[in-house]
Amino acid sequence: MDKPVRSYKDLVAWQKAMDLVTEIYRVSHKFPREEIFALTNQLRRAAVSIPSNIAEGQGKSSRKEFLYFLGNAKGSLSEVETQILIARNLGYIVDEELTPLLNIAAEVGRILNGLLASLKDKK
Repeated sequence: MDKPVRSYKDLVAWQKAMDLVTEIYRVSHKFPREEIFALTNQLRRAAVSIPSNIAEGQGKSSRKEFLYFLGNAKGSLSEVETQILIARNLGYIVDEELTPLLNIAAEVGRILNGLLASLKDKK
């Protein structure tokens, strides 16, 4: 039996999104210095937005609000995936880093989709 969700920290979506943020910071640390206020900042902000939106939504008082914030998290995830690919195209991320990042992002996406579906089913 699943344990009850008492906090956003109990949500697997939040936990996996936090893993993605950690990896984004690790990889983007090696981006060129001139990107610190451009792609590095944009990628990090979008990545941080994913677990932040999950946490904020879970803290709201209605299912409708939670769904809204989960939708925002999905949008930020799409931004992150796009920015990862831009970084790869610019040579800032090598294939050995790209695949694990995209795999974590895909996992977060699947979990978010499942969470959204389960919340919509409860209407």
